[in-house]
Amino acid sequence: MLRSMNELKDYAIRATDGDIGHVEDFYFDDKTWVVRYLIVDTGTWLASRKVLISPIAISRSNWTEKMLHVAITRQQVKDSPDIDTDKPVSRQHEMQYLGYYGYPYYWGGAGLWAAGSYPSMMMPGFVSSVSTPHAAQSPAEKYSTRTDALWHEKYDDPNLRSCQEVMSYHIRAADGEIGHVQSFLVDEKTWAIRYLVANTSNWWLGHQTLIAPQWIRDVKWPSAMISVNLTRQAVKDAPPYESNAKLSRKQEMNLYKHYGQAGYWVGEVKSVKPKLASSPGATRAKRSSARISDR
Repeated sequence: MLRSMNELKDYAIRATDGDIGHVEDFYFDDKTWVVRYLIVDTGTWLASRKVLISPIAISRSNWTEKMLHVAITRQQVKDSPDIDTDKPVSRQHEMQYLGYYGYPYYWGGAGLWAAGSYPSMMMPGFVSSVSTPHAAQSPAEKYSTRTDALWHEKYDDPNLRSCQEVMSYHIRAADGEIGHVQSFLVDEKTWAIRYLVANTSNWWLGHQTLIAPQWIRDVKWPSAMISVNLTRQAVKDAPPYESNAKLSRKQEMNLYKHYGQAGYWVGEVKSVKPKLASSPGATRAKRSSARISDR
């Protein structure tokens, strides 16, 4: 199911032993359009310090109570690397953060999350019938993995963007402006941003329309402008979007059919129920009462 980013803001984050804080913003990767971190305001507990929480840590989602449960403790959060969320997060900061929690790197693979599709597949000790990301490696494989990590550390630009900041960006079609970004729709399982919700009130009064990241031609970050490979008329003729109702797969299919595009779900691997292996990672997860379930 897809969730509105505006809806997810202010969700409570609960550790295995108590509350951490509430969601204030999100960092997404502008290459893959996947949410990599939740920016959480810890309130008075940590003197309003803002911390990063990876979707990898989310063990259960309570949409009714607007709460996300994470498989980490408050002490782990308190001792986590202090990252200034008001400044760009470097790849070195990310490696330090992921290393602290024992998470593998999400970049460098063919999937949304390394070689997989779901962040839960990256939890230490995860076992899947599809893949075994934590299987023992040969010396050659270990060397290759380390070499890849060093390459990414030195040359990669993490390209993490604030969702709150991009929500003010203007959207331009091939023949003129459409409107501005009002929100995002994110996949609750993969944390991939599936659509930008465009507010067209300055051009087409009272209407909202959906723009998939695949239809973006380029983004001029300094000038806050997103250009799409669509015409204004095509956008105007697209199936309407009602923000007060959940978007169904049938509606998504009609939208992609209108634009003559193949849906992102084509060839999508079905969610695999995670299990914890008998490994040091699994033992640590058990100690912290981490129970990973198919969200």
